[in-house]
Amino acid sequence: MKTRAAIVIALFAAWAVPAQASNWTTYRIPESGTSIDIPTSIFTEEAGKPDGYGQLFRTSDGAADLTVQAVPRQPGISPAAFLKAKQPPSGIVYKRIAPDFFVVSSIKRDKIWYDRCNFTSRYVHCVLINYPATEKRQWDEVVTRISHSLSGG
Repeated sequence: MKTRAAIVIALFAAWAVPAQASNWTTYRIPESGTSIDIPTSIFTEEAGKPDGYGQLFRTSDGAADLTVQAVPRQPGISPAAFLKAKQPPSGIVYKRIAPDFFVVSSIKRDKIWYDRCNFTSRYVHCVLINYPATEKRQWDEVVTRISHSLSGG
């Protein structure tokens, strides 16, 4: 009986849908020119400030968070060197490093973490998203839109 209940709970968890991304807005960091689309119907709470410029947002239940951040770019630092200096957790599942950006993603403590940083001559423009691993499929489109909208002035 306990096994059947566990299966039912697991199925409902797999089908759980995060808040619908019905309302979006463009968030801008004036100091750096960073711009990104944010689903305000999902990330409803401001939850602090990151290093540099930007804002941390959180879902009302605290299950997911999104950080938009810009920091001054050190002269000559490459995306690979910047990523290495951040000392990301081991076990990265996805990593792509290009001359002007990087993307990394993995799972840590039952959450998927996703980090993308775009490099311009003056700033590093980043978005960091953490969300429940059990909701991966439901978050895929949201994460893709957020990631593709990240730009720097």
